Amino acid sequence: MEQPILEPEMTKEYKKRLRESRKRLRSGRLAKKEAYWGLVFIVPWIVGALIFLAYPLLTSFWYALNNIRITPVGKNFTLVGYGNFTQILLSDAEFPVQLVDYILSTVISVPIIVVFAMLIAMMLNQNIRGRGFFRLIFFLPVIIVSGPILGMLTEQGAGSVSAVDTQAIASAISSVLPSIIAEPISDIFANLVTILWYSGVQILIFLSGLQKIDKSMYEAAKIDGGSGWECFWKITLPNLKSMTLLNTVYTIVLISTNSQNPIIELIKSSMFSGTKEKGYGYASAMAWLYSVVALLIVGLFALILTNRKDAYDRQAQKNRKLRRKEQKIKLKLERRSERNAAIIAKKRAQGKITSHRTDSGGY
Repeated sequence: MEQPILEPEMTKEYKKRLRESRKRLRSGRLAKKEAYWGLVFIVPWIVGALIFLAYPLLTSFWYALNNIRITPVGKNFTLVGYGNFTQILLSDAEFPVQLVDYILSTVISVPIIVVFAMLIAMMLNQNIRGRGFFRLIFFLPVIIVSGPILGMLTEQGAGSVSAVDTQAIASAISSVLPSIIAEPISDIFANLVTILWYSGVQILIFLSGLQKIDKSMYEAAKIDGGSGWECFWKITLPNLKSMTLLNTVYTIVLISTNSQNPIIELIKSSMFSGTKEKGYGYASAMAWLYSVVALLIVGLFALILTNRKDAYDRQAQKNRKLRRKEQKIKLKLERRSERNAAIIAKKRAQGKITSHRTDSGGY
């Protein structure tokens, strides 16, 4: 029995598909090789995260569930469950007050630092003389003011505004707001210099974001009659949205881990306390509560900054969904045509179809 002869068009199509399948096979092998070497390069980071991050977190949580006493023979663990947490929230007279003050001061000071850093970055991004020198001045506190130096400057009053200058502001705030809110706001105005010292890294991040914005966008907006205020709201601020979120998270972490934070000092004093109720377990429970509150503040600011989308983002997302839908339909039609072509070729090879299909659809 003679073998059926494939048509020239079918032979070309077969060769084309064979080449495409070989390309996909080579690309698949290359992707697997790249994934393998990528995994090899991140293995040291994974090992370091497990040893220096995951293990200390689990250990501190286990400490928080126990009452730990230091004895000459080692640590003595007494399981108390959530007793440390309930004692902190219900019996401790100092930690909840400090925690509320931390929440209010962080919620108020973070927008001040981020907005200040954005304004300074926009000014330093201008074409002015001595621009590098001014950038150095604003970043210098990040290098100098750290650890013991910050403590010494704070004790000498270098990081705060004089009481004479802030007395009128504090009295005005106290007359309008309740004391639980007025006191943190007054402390922020009193320590405004120290707060603005924390804006050096944020200024650099905003500068990098401003320098990536295409200048032709501003030129096109000015040609269309857009003012500087409109350019800021329509071009600058949307392009700095991701940088704003990054700086917000960085500022919260910086304030929360500051050595001058009274909650951290309270956790240290509880850790080395000689009383029966406190100790390593009590301090670990404090640290976990403090960490959860800090994460909630980060989530709150992230929700505020990422919830709203402008019209361009919504239209771009709609277009992406439409393109994905069109690609799925196109892929479905291609697969259907390939199946039909394979069925017709099989029938021709079996001799069930002996003539070509005409334009009118008959055989």
